[in-house]
Amino acid sequence: MPDLPDLPLTSDDRETYRAVASAGVPLAGHDVGRLIALGLLAPNPDREGHYIAHDPRAAAQRALSQVQETIARAAQCMAELPSVEGLAPAYDAHRWYSGPVSELLATRDEMNARIQQALRTASSEMWTAQPGAPVDRDPEVQRAGMARVLDLRGRGVSVRSLYNVAVRDHAPTAGHLASVVEAGAEVATIEESFPRLVIIDGTHLFIDNCVQAGADDDKDSGWHVTDRATVAWANMLYQQLWARGTRWQNAETSSETLTERQKAILRALEEGEPQHGVGPRLGLSDRTVTKEIAAARAAVGAQTVYQLMSWWGRRQAEA
Repeated sequence: MPDLPDLPLTSDDRETYRAVASAGVPLAGHDVGRLIALGLLAPNPDREGHYIAHDPRAAAQRALSQVQETIARAAQCMAELPSVEGLAPAYDAHRWYSGPVSELLATRDEMNARIQQALRTASSEMWTAQPGAPVDRDPEVQRAGMARVLDLRGRGVSVRSLYNVAVRDHAPTAGHLASVVEAGAEVATIEESFPRLVIIDGTHLFIDNCVQAGADDDKDSGWHVTDRATVAWANMLYQQLWARGTRWQNAETSSETLTERQKAILRALEEGEPQHGVGPRLGLSDRTVTKEIAAARAAVGAQTVYQLMSWWGRRQAEA
């Protein structure tokens, strides 16, 4: 690539050119190298220390040609940059690294738009965790959610949703989730607290904005994270939470699946009897009570005694 002209001229350069054009002699002590390189001056072969001035318009034209050639070469190089950057997959294939790792999305619309963009190319999973209390949602929003589930399941994408156990007692949400399960998605509920997140294909993670001060009160903003290590960690966390949750179908198990002894134990616990007091009350050993509670948990798909009692309470309320 040609060098650019050595510009701009200094005030001494301009005065030297005028002096040579007038008398053939530059300013005393002034370096005329730049003027010679630009073609504005040339040594006088007949008189040592004297110079000949050339037409500045011709020098300007030569400088312009140099600049235009440089610009053309720069544009050509810029056009080739995507092909260079396109080699990144070959580089990343051998390194546990991904490029720009996170971006703040300031509004709910931005978050939803970016999630939808990632879902358009989803091929393996969409896992969500929604810790908030259930609310009455616009039926149109629920229909859009169902359409999304059907589209993803039609493409063979795993769809999992984890909710606060309170959704089971909110009829509109419970009805919607039952339909989601029928459409092929998996739904589970959990009684403990957990973070809100969305994981898509193990490469996109969407989380609440926990960086900016006061962001806990603002659930509209969030982060889109693509760092491989962070997304993998969130994936592991999600699977642990999922393992502790109660599957939607299991929690809907009829109380008739329990034995009369198991029901008696649950009624005693419901009335406030501590577990160690249930045995003496019912004439059972502590070991038998523990075994029966474990069997009841397995029968309804509960991971803990708390989940079992939550299920029991809902069944009694519906009875």
